Amino acid sequence: MIETSPKLINENISINVTLEDNGYYLCHLSNPLPDPSQNTINCYGQTQEHAIAIALEKLAEQYRQIAEEQQNVDMLTVERSPDGEAISKLYHVTLHFECTIDAESKFEAMHNTIMGNTVVENGKITVIEVNKNLPA
Repeated sequence: MIETSPKLINENISINVTLEDNGYYLCHLSNPLPDPSQNTINCYGQTQEHAIAIALEKLAEQYRQIAEEQQNVDMLTVERSPDGEAISKLYHVTLHFECTIDAESKFEAMHNTIMGNTVVENGKITVIEVNKNLPA
């Protein structure tokens, strides 16, 4: 059996947070994506942690989209066994939804978001096929 070594991937992400004159924190995130238009993410937050969280979520969204596109899988294709049975596969499904809403309390903000189909209708869904043996 041929021994293989894992491919080493080393990418650096730079995160700089500054307190702006307007009292908000600006997170400037530089990442190694090959598309120059996506190399920089700028996000404001109430605190430095809030700004970083928003920027990292945007970065994660970009990488999820890249991973999904790399698979180049037709959404409607069903793989079948030789006897015609549909083969079940494992998928990593991400539903990403963010919004800002006016509410009287944190509970009301959460409750109003959960009610109805707002999250599903306005959420971004990413579906990535994964190997059933992928460690959790």
